[in-house]
Amino acid sequence: MTLSKPADTSAALHPLLAQRWSPRGFDQVHELDDERLTTLLEAARWASSAANTQPWRFLVTRRGEVAFKRLFGTLAPGNQTWAGGASALVLVAARTVAENGDELPWALYDTGQAVASLVVQAQADGLAVHQMGGFDRAAVAAEFCLDAGLTPLVVVAVGRADHTVDLPTPLAERERAPRARHPLGTLLLPAEARSAA
Repeated sequence: MTLSKPADTSAALHPLLAQRWSPRGFDQVHELDDERLTTLLEAARWASSAANTQPWRFLVTRRGEVAFKRLFGTLAPGNQTWAGGASALVLVAARTVAENGDELPWALYDTGQAVASLVVQAQADGLAVHQMGGFDRAAVAAEFCLDAGLTPLVVVAVGRADHTVDLPTPLAERERAPRARHPLGTLLLPAEARSAA
C-alpha cells in the first residue's frame, strides 16, 4: 500500500514528478521481475551524456541473492533498519577515468542524470525508489572488486512502497511528514554583474 505525498509546488508539474518521494517502507514480498528491471536500466541507459561517454555503471542485486546481502552489509546502520525490505538494491558508480587515463569531468553529473531517469521510470511503473548516500564506499569497492576508475556514488533501493510496514519511530514519523523543499527563490543565483572595485 502506498502513501500519497504530492509536492506543494508553485507551478503545475507532471504527476510523475509531483508524486515522487523516497519512502522507507517497502513491500517485503514484492519481487522485481526481469522485465521491470530491464525497463529501469534502459531508462538510465538512454539518459543524456556528455560526449556520449555513458559513465554510469550499475551493480544490481535482488532480495534473496547473496550479492544483496553483501551490498546490504555495506549500508550505514540507519539504512539497514529498513532497506532490507526493498526488492532490489542497486549500487550506482561512475567511471571517472577513461580507459586511456583521461579524466571524465562530467561523469558524476551524467550518472546523476541516469539515476534520475531510472527514478522517473520507476515512478511511471508504480515502483518506489530511495537513494542512499549512507554506505561504506571503500567496503563496496573491496567487496565487489571495483577498479580505481570507478567511483561508488549511491545505493538505490527499489521496490513497491508499503506504508503499513513497521518502521522505527523516528523513521515512521519522517515517512508520514509532509514533504518540504527550499523556496524556489532561494535557489536562484543573481544574474547581475558585479561591479569592479
